[in-house]
Amino acid sequence: MTDEQRVSVAKEFLLRLDTGGDTLELFDDDALYYFPKRGLMRGKTEIKKFFEQLSTMIESIEHHAMFYNVVVQGDLVVLEGTSHGTTSDGVEWRAGITHAGNWCDVFEIRDFKIHRLSTYLDPDYASADTARYPWLNS
Repeated sequence: MTDEQRVSVAKEFLLRLDTGGDTLELFDDDALYYFPKRGLMRGKTEIKKFFEQLSTMIESIEHHAMFYNVVVQGDLVVLEGTSHGTTSDGVEWRAGITHAGNWCDVFEIRDFKIHRLSTYLDPDYASADTARYPWLNS
């Protein structure tokens, strides 16, 4: 695969998240996926269950594709960017306005499949964790 092809797979993953497309078909059957406050998932069955749970928490999301920072080294693709969206409870977030919305994904892509993905972000999109982080009240 070329670097451009790997980046294309990574960007396609985020586009499908935004549009409700099938993200699961982009993963290798034995893929590993790390997400904060969830931990490491192994294989499509666990990943599918996670996305089903996540979809009950998030009404909509849009990743700002025009502003991605992209780094490629071998099979690794790092995408860093911002997003905005709405939780299922109607709380809106937007990078640069609320605390949520900045993220970084590290992909390992081979044979046009995601073999490993680590997502780094704060999953408290609604800023609800105010008991432990009082600055979220301001």
